Amino acid sequence: MKKRFFCTRLAALASALTALALAPALAQGPYPGRTVTVIVPQAAGGANDAIARIVTQKLGAILGQTFLVDNRPGAGGNVGTAQAAKAKADGYTLLLTTNSAHVINPSIYKSTGFDPVKDFEPVGLVASAGYVLVANSAFAANSVAELIAQAKAQPGQISYASAGNGTLNHLIGEMLKRAAGVDMLHVPYKGSASAAADVAGGQVPVSVQSLPSSLPFLQSGKIKVLGVVNEKRLASLPNAPTIGETLPGFGSTPWYGLLAPAGTPREVVARLQAALEQTLASKEVADKLAAQGCEVLTGGPVKFAALIRDDLPRWNKIVKDSGAQID
Repeated sequence: MKKRFFCTRLAALASALTALALAPALAQGPYPGRTVTVIVPQAAGGANDAIARIVTQKLGAILGQTFLVDNRPGAGGNVGTAQAAKAKADGYTLLLTTNSAHVINPSIYKSTGFDPVKDFEPVGLVASAGYVLVANSAFAANSVAELIAQAKAQPGQISYASAGNGTLNHLIGEMLKRAAGVDMLHVPYKGSASAAADVAGGQVPVSVQSLPSSLPFLQSGKIKVLGVVNEKRLASLPNAPTIGETLPGFGSTPWYGLLAPAGTPREVVARLQAALEQTLASKEVADKLAAQGCEVLTGGPVKFAALIRDDLPRWNKIVKDSGAQID
């Protein structure tokens, strides 16, 4: 009798403990049950910020919850990326990042504070951005070929502006120098906006810029496009030739993607992936991205993970060739 009573009490206790353990999950309900924070490791106003705000607005509408963009710039994107890597793996803190921060920084910085592969669960690719080689409207060269000819005639005398040492536009500038066999002077700034503004103002003649950073100056006629960095011509600039049309084999298309901290439950990642696919299939989202000089780029977790693994060694070689290094 006592043994039966003891077993009954033990079973009741086990049931109670199980109920307590499940209570928080039951109270939260299906994911997402509250606001989701999406870290953007760059300042407001750039390409990543513009893409994040367009995409998260639609994601929130599809999933019936607020997706809040949280800009956390610093150290070329390392600050925000490291914070996302250390966030609780429950799907309520995500990272929307670009290749410059995720696969280039590990080759430039001695310590980034994150592992681009081990610390994250890829959700999916989001978009690609148009990048262009631009010049002040009064600059003598009107094409890539003319710029190369001028740079060869004046070695080391033509300057190009970037968002800072080791940034994507710095490295693309170094790639261009190497491919064309020219010597140009690198002038680093503290961000794309200030670099683009000084090219528009004539302080520096040339720069590589994202279209979102360039559009205001292109529309005002203060700068002109010499060539498109991407492998293919941009839909928003159909008459602008790619640099690769002058220098065969040259081309780089910056990507943007959504990631979750490593260990995020599979069902949460799957729900986010499905919502992201629905978001990117929306004509409204595609049109808004196109207005920023960006294009939808699709690919789920497997494709995105493979892209990260492939890009790491490729950019490592480019960084080593450029000599860029930041302590």
